Order: sequence, then C-alpha cells, then structure tokens
Amino acid sequence: MSWQEVRVCGLDELDDPGSREFRIGDGDWPFKGFVVREANTVVAYQNVCPHAGHPLNWQPDRFLTKDGTQIICASHGAVFDIANGECVAGPCPGRALKPVDVEIRDGAIYVSGPDTLLR
Repeated sequence: MSWQEVRVCGLDELDDPGSREFRIGDGDWPFKGFVVREANTVVAYQNVCPHAGHPLNWQPDRFLTKDGTQIICASHGAVFDIANGECVAGPCPGRALKPVDVEIRDGAIYVSGPDTLLR
C-alpha cells in the first residue's frame, strides 16, 4: 500500500453546501471517499458507513441530507455531523466516519490517502 494525493475538483466546482466522491488507486479495491464543502471549509471522509460497512451513498456525489446540513447514509438513515463525522442519529451512536487528509490549494481540493481500501 502506498499513499497518494489526488485532485478532487476546483473549490468553485463544488456547491455550497455540496459533496463529491473521489477514489485513490485502481484495481479491485481502490480507496473511496468523499469531500463536503460548507462555505470555504472542506472536510473529507472514507466512504464507509461505520454501522454497516458499505458506501454511504446510492447516487453519485449524494452524501447530504435534503437541507445540506448533515451527512446521511442512504441505507439505514444514520446521520453524521459534517465537521467531525460523528453519528448524531440512527443506528451507530458514538461512532464516526474515518477522516481523510484534505487541503485547499490554488483554488482546488486535494485529498491524500492510501491507494487501497482500509478495513
């Protein structure tokens, strides 16, 4: 396993609030994650629900509640705080999403992480 940095998108390409998927690596088990923007703040998490172990979204780039104030798991309705990834409602209280290193540089969002799925 090696670590890589990838450009997700330009900050101006992401709605406020908004979310976007990314992947690091190729092959059968790439590392999958997503970024969430609120104003000029961007956070990133691994795309794995701590309750069920599967991706949070059913549709591409859809990770937020309808009002855009929280992250939601499409399968079981677990709701997570955007700022820290903590489960605030649903079947996984006390658990949290795994954060991913993220940086805004030259008007673009970059993430860095492993090139394979972390278990």
